[in-house]
Amino acid sequence: MAEYHLTAPLTDEDVAKLKIGDTVYISGKCFTCRSRLQKYIFDEKNVLPFDTADRNILIHNGPIVIKENGKWKLVSFMPTSSIRFEKWGAKSVDEWKLKMIVGKTTMGAETAKMMKEKKCVHVSPRSVSPNLWIDSIEVEDVYLYDELGRIEAAWFFKLNDLGPFIVDIDCEGNNYFDRLDGAIAERKTKALKALGIGEDFEFTKLY
Repeated sequence: MAEYHLTAPLTDEDVAKLKIGDTVYISGKCFTCRSRLQKYIFDEKNVLPFDTADRNILIHNGPIVIKENGKWKLVSFMPTSSIRFEKWGAKSVDEWKLKMIVGKTTMGAETAKMMKEKKCVHVSPRSVSPNLWIDSIEVEDVYLYDELGRIEAAWFFKLNDLGPFIVDIDCEGNNYFDRLDGAIAERKTKALKALGIGEDFEFTKLY
């Protein structure tokens, strides 16, 4: 598995070399969103009030940010589970011209299909280290703060070698977690056979 240090805005060439299982560190400009922003834009038909051309990395995240001495200060940060946003995944890749989505877990088949078409990847944290990552993130701006609230607003971040992340969907549509699930199922079958346990085995119900 390879390791890459990439800087936004990402190019097709940047993401094309990423394969599932690779490690990635990210620098440059990005923005955040959760469900409310995507509902506001895609379901309620509002216009995104900023251009994503120079920040084509989206982080599924609701950061904890406070204001001190007139400046925004990041208090806590950790990407949230991307699969929750599968409803809007393909649209966000297409309409926002994304090259990378950052979030825990992974995304579904429709998003992976669009990622393959548009050359985009999904990456997931290799560790749970929100407060260790704060020093790698500078808060630049915020949009739709009044409309969506502090957690659901679109925050602009500037990243400095943020990571590590693992590539779990590459731009060929391969999914790391799907392959992992397949390997686990195969090993389970072999283990049950070795122990003489039938495929109809059920766990003991305690309640």
